[in-house]
Amino acid sequence: MALAKTELQDIYQQLHQIPEIGMEEYETQAKLLEIIQHLPQDHLEIKTWKTGILVHLTGANPTYTIGYRTDIDGLPVAEKTGLVFSSQHPGRMHACGHDIHMSVALGVLSRLAESRPPVSVTFIFQPAEENASGGKQLFESGVLGKWQPDEIYALHVDPTLPAGTIGCREGTLFAGTCEIHAKFRGKSGHAAFPHDANDMVVCGANFVSSIQTIVSRRIDPIKSGVVTLGHFNAGTTGNVIAGECQIDGTIRALTQDVNLKIQNEVRRIAEGTAATFNCDLELDLHQGGYLPVVNDPRTTPEFIDFVKNSDYDYQEMPPAMTGEDFGFMLSKIPGTMCWLGVDSPYSLHSDRMVPDTSAIMAGVGVFAAYLQEKARQVSHSGKQD
Repeated sequence: MALAKTELQDIYQQLHQIPEIGMEEYETQAKLLEIIQHLPQDHLEIKTWKTGILVHLTGANPTYTIGYRTDIDGLPVAEKTGLVFSSQHPGRMHACGHDIHMSVALGVLSRLAESRPPVSVTFIFQPAEENASGGKQLFESGVLGKWQPDEIYALHVDPTLPAGTIGCREGTLFAGTCEIHAKFRGKSGHAAFPHDANDMVVCGANFVSSIQTIVSRRIDPIKSGVVTLGHFNAGTTGNVIAGECQIDGTIRALTQDVNLKIQNEVRRIAEGTAATFNCDLELDLHQGGYLPVVNDPRTTPEFIDFVKNSDYDYQEMPPAMTGEDFGFMLSKIPGTMCWLGVDSPYSLHSDRMVPDTSAIMAGVGVFAAYLQEKARQVSHSGKQD
């Protein structure tokens, strides 16, 4: 039998209590496997990859595969929701809604497992979305093999939308992101003798100020990008000139071209600042698998039309500067990502983010019905041949 609403609510609460950082999701993997192994197994195959899980539902004609992906990791956030089923892992929380994502995926899988679909469906329970480009690692490992989807789908919770509302758009949904890690090394010294030292507070301040000109003066105004430097660490006390400065931040852009242009500008400014202040530089610009989430021009209108013609609420969404490593998967496999409204006053990654769990059944309903319909359409079109 397909997992019922009460069962999925209970599963959500169990998963919410065991958040784990990417590539450490051992308890989460065990819980997911326990649930999946109680579903009808007639046409299911299960294999693990690191802390992730692949579940393949073999269709009547298995030469075409539709994919559905969920992320499974949590965040290094200490929960302050006050829920009776709060995180049991200190300093860890499902503050980005991956517990909702997993619950929806299990609900969809349980419905599709009840009968054999016309074509195959691969469910990907992916680790390390938040911290280690888990989607890129999984894809490049080759573990998908013959189970690799021909098209793929995923969702992400949105606290700003009413619970159960599906938000989507054609083209770019989420930005591509890139981490900035810059360390400048000069010479520490006494505050009274600045000429005998090489002050990395002044150097770092110059770098921070110069970075602000990238988007305002180097990027086309009708294109979108942002550079945020959120961490600046230098020195130990007020009367000692700092010999080192560590600065960390992020780049966000709606196209990969703009992201790469900003990366080049950050590098140019960092190297120029180091030359100006006659100091050493260590610069790491790390994008990994966090490419822009660009919805496919074929699958996305089909998905949007399906939702609009269903009993579920649909909302057209603007692009967002949030990042998601599903962007890498979409760069390799055509597909679509959407938002699922969970109606919370607190934002994603907040230590007080509590989603409206009625959204779980909406997510299950939309994607179970859509994947079943898409499988029928593909089968009738002869694409599997």
